Amino acid sequence: MKTILISWLICPTGFTSATFPDCIKGPLVNNTVCNTKSDPYTRATALVALFTLAEKINNTGNASPGVPRIGLPAYQWWSEALHGVAYSPGVNFASSGNYSYATSFPQPITMGAAFDDELILAVATVVSTEARAFSNGNAGGLNYWTPNINPYRDPRWGRGQETPGEDPFHLSSYVNQLIIGLQGGLDAQPYKKVVATCKHYAGYDIENWQGHQRYGYNAIITSQDLREYYLPPFQQCARDSHAQSIMCSYNAVNGVPTCADEYLLQTILREYWGWTNEDQWVTSDCDAIHNIFSAHNYTKTAEEAVADALNAGTDLDCGTYSPLHLGDAYNQSLYNISTLDRSLIRRYASLVRLGYFYPPENQPYRQITFTEVSTTASQELALQAAEEGIVLLKNDGSLPLSSSVKTVALVGPLASATYQMQGNYQGAAPYLVSPCYAASQVWTATTCTEGVAVNNADVVGFPGAVTSASVADAIIYVSGIDNTIESEGSDRNNITWPGEQLELISQLAALKKPLVVVQMGTQVDSSSLVSNPGVNSLLWAGYPGQDGGAAIMNIITGKTALAGRLPVTQYPANYVNEVPMTDMNLRPSASNSTNATNPGYVLLLPMEY
Repeated sequence: MKTILISWLICPTGFTSATFPDCIKGPLVNNTVCNTKSDPYTRATALVALFTLAEKINNTGNASPGVPRIGLPAYQWWSEALHGVAYSPGVNFASSGNYSYATSFPQPITMGAAFDDELILAVATVVSTEARAFSNGNAGGLNYWTPNINPYRDPRWGRGQETPGEDPFHLSSYVNQLIIGLQGGLDAQPYKKVVATCKHYAGYDIENWQGHQRYGYNAIITSQDLREYYLPPFQQCARDSHAQSIMCSYNAVNGVPTCADEYLLQTILREYWGWTNEDQWVTSDCDAIHNIFSAHNYTKTAEEAVADALNAGTDLDCGTYSPLHLGDAYNQSLYNISTLDRSLIRRYASLVRLGYFYPPENQPYRQITFTEVSTTASQELALQAAEEGIVLLKNDGSLPLSSSVKTVALVGPLASATYQMQGNYQGAAPYLVSPCYAASQVWTATTCTEGVAVNNADVVGFPGAVTSASVADAIIYVSGIDNTIESEGSDRNNITWPGEQLELISQLAALKKPLVVVQMGTQVDSSSLVSNPGVNSLLWAGYPGQDGGAAIMNIITGKTALAGRLPVTQYPANYVNEVPMTDMNLRPSASNSTNATNPGYVLLLPMEY
């Protein structure tokens, strides 16, 4: 291969997805990319043929500068919409007015508890409509890096809230409807609504546990477990639901970083599952290509890392490593230009499918405006999704609360929660209804007292909380865990109620008044609450979104019937001492006879309880 000298343009990282190319009067008008009668592959091929090598390489990162000299604008490939249009490089929320908010649905773990595929389709349809509105308002992109469909295998995982649950069949059913709603149909023609990206392929469910960090973690997975548990949701995405994009993960599987794994990206994904359309493409997780070299130490040089990822089938680098090092990798003959062209053609063919290179007049999706964001219907749907996802874990007959209840004391660090109900990967919500506010709309005599923090030993607030509860007809305790306990980049070391919350609940239970405990966040061991006769009822609400407070009160008062079921197994606290997070096996082994999948393992509450 001929060695060339390239002047590198470092891709900007601060812009959002912005203007569309002008296929009416712009420089590209005479290029085949603007010929609406040609197929997406032919059009994208004609566009990429105009790029110099330097321009090709500069557009291999998520913050692509485009090619101004030919009229191709900059484009940000990275936008987020896990449970509504969300803060991300490709989304720009205004400080006020139009495009300052989007509907904030419950986290997937809560919507997964609804086991309602029609609900998921409706939610995804709203999210994609609002995403298009943001795009048309120069405030958002067309590619959304959602959904997260890694099975929620271990309760300690910091990102479990992002998934619909632990069961691959349930995840597959959920994600099918989600992709149809996001992309505008199973095989939407002539335009896709937005591009869905199924992540994180594959075997990813560790953040940072006892020194095992996701960036360099090597997941040892048997071929049977890989086939039967870790891969089925991605098979659904690729083979059956025709997702336009897949994200490879930080971790390695059996020694090979997934973004450099030709077996996963080519043999399984493209060949075995038939995911071979020229407008379907793979992105890395952010800086995962960098980690091939720096964290996994899989290659000797940065140039080998970017070339290995490209050759294996990773088409986009979420980061700057490929733009920085593919030039030198080319000079070292580590990849062919045809391979680089293929990656670019796939992505720009995808943009063709989105109507990016079409005149806007005849595109219904280009006519969507901010008037279709946070409509009355979408607000009602957000409330419905929260209500359907709330699960009853215990009830001695005290729920729904009697109409004789006139005064209510809300207690707990999340009794006045607002943004905490959204969880992570959230956007700016149009409003946030806290449990305290919602209760005040039901009972005029309502008090709200924190009593204790989510996670510290300070009990100075106990007396005030107990005093307010002692004069109420009923007590509602709202807390559990939130993103200060579980989050991306941070796994839990235990699955107990944090801080002094259980002690406060015990003191409230001793008052012998109707006591409802609402458990927020993902799972914790609530066995002591189940066995405590002073705790009359126990609800799990997860992360219920913008109308979470109203949904909780509608359930407690009986205005809405309970429908949710647990999307994950509830384990006892000693689980963390018996099963290491690094044990990816789904079956007991000689080294770990207490694996949670052992039929003799005692569970607290099973999935679908």
